[in-house]
Amino acid sequence: MRPLSILHLAANRWWTGSADPVIRLVKGLEGRGHRVMLGVIRGDRFEVKADEAGIRLVPDLSLEPRFLPPTFLRDLMRLRRLIAREGVEIVHCHHSHDHWLGVLCRGPVALVRTFHSVRAVRSGWAAAALHRRTHAVFAMSREIQLRSLEAGFEPRRVWLLPGATDLRRFSSELDGGTVRNEFGLGDAPVVGSVARLAPNRGHELLIDAFRLVLREIPEARLLLVGKGELRPRLERRVSELGLGERIRFAGYRDNDLPQILVAMDCFVLMGAGSDESCRAALEAMAAGKPVVARRVGALPETVVDGETGLLLPDDRPESVARALGEILLNPERARRMGAAGRLRVEREFNVERTLDTAEAVYREILSRVQAPTSRSRDPQQGTGGGA
Repeated sequence: MRPLSILHLAANRWWTGSADPVIRLVKGLEGRGHRVMLGVIRGDRFEVKADEAGIRLVPDLSLEPRFLPPTFLRDLMRLRRLIAREGVEIVHCHHSHDHWLGVLCRGPVALVRTFHSVRAVRSGWAAAALHRRTHAVFAMSREIQLRSLEAGFEPRRVWLLPGATDLRRFSSELDGGTVRNEFGLGDAPVVGSVARLAPNRGHELLIDAFRLVLREIPEARLLLVGKGELRPRLERRVSELGLGERIRFAGYRDNDLPQILVAMDCFVLMGAGSDESCRAALEAMAAGKPVVARRVGALPETVVDGETGLLLPDDRPESVARALGEILLNPERARRMGAAGRLRVEREFNVERTLDTAEAVYREILSRVQAPTSRSRDPQQGTGGGA
């Protein structure tokens, strides 16, 4: 089938939320022979990572999310010229700001939007205007999928596009010894979490639960990986509880993240953050680790309760502690859960499946946009990703 010309727009500068899924999708589409360009906010980690991946970035774009009329109009005119010059067929947007740019700049081109979080799916007259002009929506979780339908999108235009992870990078065969030595973990059972240290991410709940775990497993350790504005407060809380030797803050880790995960015996995720595909849980599963998780974001459809990990029944510290203890005290069961998690990621959350769905939807909407009078097939048939 002929290659497509696709423009992705992501009004994001940070290496968080939409960044990794966008780069993974763009590189995968390029690998299948499509011509793909990407517009991001310049000057931070997203741009650096895109450059490292060899992605063709759109030059001279601002994509500043704050609405500044002169800047917005400059971006709009540049994008219109780019679409005409490059023969772009599909504009794929990832945030509200670039969604508006996509609507206004696309002309006869097909428009796609990925919703990476529930709160991004808005209602009201302005959102309705965007919805009417959007040919397809990708939802990163079933919760987002349902919210999109409630917001007025037709079912035939809403597609579930679960997260995916790099199976080659994350593996249980790696050595976590260096990480254990760095933080003085020795042979202790280690609970770990990788998440931004920010409000509503559940770190306080996790710390309170781990304090209860120590009553039964005093040799256990907790490794908190991530950076964020809440770190000083969390460190004070840990110090007040006298747990400074048992709870370690690893800071932001990138290059050695696979080794960090392998050093853990149990992975826990208390909040979905800005990426509701919950990529951190997928990476932990790819590394062969059992996952304890709250029922937020895509976690209920990612973690199979009792098989690849444990889903928490509520938000009480006692419930979290019980789940952590159940895994730490049963290492053989934990290993089985980790192996089952790896297998689940290989089958359900691989990049090829994501690319198959994206390509099928792109071609479906192009058949309608480029031949609006012809009868198009039902987009739910043949791809297995529809609402």
